[in-house]
Amino acid sequence: MKVVVISDTHGNNKEIIDAIMSMEKPDMLIHLGDYTKDAKEISNILGIPITIVRGNCDFGFEYNNSELIELNGKKLFLTHGHIYDVKFTLDKLYHKALEMGADIALFGHTHMPMNIEYGDILIFNPGSPSMPHGGSRAKTFGLIEIGEQVSAEILTIP
Repeated sequence: MKVVVISDTHGNNKEIIDAIMSMEKPDMLIHLGDYTKDAKEISNILGIPITIVRGNCDFGFEYNNSELIELNGKKLFLTHGHIYDVKFTLDKLYHKALEMGADIALFGHTHMPMNIEYGDILIFNPGSPSMPHGGSRAKTFGLIEIGEQVSAEILTIP
């Protein structure tokens, strides 16, 4: 199962839509908040199912702050990250994912990509396809493949 992970689109969808259209069609999308209305647009244009959590720039209660989903026997904890102080530490996120029995914790908020093993949990942030922060300034998104093994990579938008 191929899952594209995006976060922090902030109203700029063209480049991420073009990037996803240029690859083999994924099985699903995950949007980790900040402009959930973008998520619906991207999903509709690409015709790909999506799971969405809201971020600190999303208002209303259409989506939850976090979700726990299971894909191919792996549990994924999804959150934007702001309620777990991810700009300062990964400890709260890690412990919540551990408490939820997750194999993978996905978050956004920092606009900086991250793909690390933290304890026995994969901690993954796709960065931002529209407003990158950090040293490289690369516009990024993520691809996670879940089969017998899990692989995760950060992809750059040219």
